[in-house]
Amino acid sequence: MDGLDLATARREELLAFIAEQQATIAQQQAVIATLETRIRDLEARLGGGSAPRMPGHKPTTPKREGPKAPRKRRPHGFARRRALAPTRRELHALAAGPDCGCALVGGSVKRTREVIELPGAPVEVIAHQYLERTCPLCGKRWVPAAEVGGVVRGRGRLGIGLVSLIATLREEGRLPVATIQWYLATVHGLKLSVGAIVGVLGRVASAGEPRLAEILAAIRASPHVHGDETGWRQNGKNGYVWTFSTEHERFFSYGGRNKEMVDGVLGDEPGERFCGVLLSDFYAAYNHYPGPKQRCWAHLWREIRELTRLYPDDASLAAWADAVHTVYAEAKAYANAAQAATATPRLATTNPTGAGEARMWAKRRFEDRLQAVCAPYRDDPAAVQRRLCARIARFEGELFAFVARPGVPSENNAAERSLRHLVTSRKISGGTRSDAGTATKMALSSLFGTWRAQGQNPWLACQHLLASPQV
Repeated sequence: MDGLDLATARREELLAFIAEQQATIAQQQAVIATLETRIRDLEARLGGGSAPRMPGHKPTTPKREGPKAPRKRRPHGFARRRALAPTRRELHALAAGPDCGCALVGGSVKRTREVIELPGAPVEVIAHQYLERTCPLCGKRWVPAAEVGGVVRGRGRLGIGLVSLIATLREEGRLPVATIQWYLATVHGLKLSVGAIVGVLGRVASAGEPRLAEILAAIRASPHVHGDETGWRQNGKNGYVWTFSTEHERFFSYGGRNKEMVDGVLGDEPGERFCGVLLSDFYAAYNHYPGPKQRCWAHLWREIRELTRLYPDDASLAAWADAVHTVYAEAKAYANAAQAATATPRLATTNPTGAGEARMWAKRRFEDRLQAVCAPYRDDPAAVQRRLCARIARFEGELFAFVARPGVPSENNAAERSLRHLVTSRKISGGTRSDAGTATKMALSSLFGTWRAQGQNPWLACQHLLASPQV
């Protein structure tokens, strides 16, 4: 009876429509009676009662008297967090009841299951066509300028998104060039040669030269800088990679293991020279730096612990190590208190000059105490700690700069963390093969290391670098 117009229908058609509706009502009443019978059976299984407990529900507990106890905080959240918002929704619902076959409509969301998937991403080749048009007035032919800024850099064929991906896989993922080739061919259907990938890395390094100059300027203007070095092989020959880093910048350079490497980064010209505190280990290449220095206590403690492990029965060595630790612990406590007073306005002194003089006096006091601890052993040939005592005496003024200058660390662990990524890359690749390859590696390590220290997404940061205006 679909499409029946009740206003113009004949008597026979109306009677047939009524009979059809009565049959439908009778069918629905039979379904209702069946469902009521099933409900009574379920209630009987659950124990009956006027308000039966539904499956999965906990029994009602009496309300607790008195004040509510404070909720115990968990050390961390155990609930699974949804890091990504859904990009597509698929609804799953039954069209009819499995038992009675009755049609089902509407409904509410009972549960949600999240599935994360990567769509197929074949390479996209965009043909930029430049039309030549003739002016009807002057008869000249005009072609638009070949400008694709923000899409591709220079006259290359690879877009900045693809170039950034290759550089990120190489530097952040530490993938060999052959693995990058395989990935691009397998996942994106793009076949590139080794030379093409190496050329991409070189172009990123060249594009980053202005940013490298900014990183170097920021390091030279910093109040303190961490310096360290590690081995690096170029074309089978041993060399050294130097790192100079701050909280937000990383800079790497390759060369020998001499003081000129320090001057090349920190500068040796007035107006460009670094004048802050240089944090380093006890290597002699840092000795000539004329500014304040802080030698790494972590390196010193490493050697003290090694010495105590070699001579566990030496009572004088153990007493000396405890005395050195006491002086250092008190110096750290003083420096931490000074840092807290500086950071808290209500605790800060109203006389910064007087506070600076007090910290300098405390620095000299800790230096004198440490020298007094080491003095009895410096000239004792039988003392196993004689060499370390001589080192402490030699670097007397460079062990407690962190006391006089709040915010300066007492160790150089930041430099070692800065080098860790490069050391891992060296263990995978064994080094570089040419001057150009080493220069590219140092530039990329500086760029990506700085982005890493600043918490940036390296792939997006590289795209921003490549999309910046070319000079």
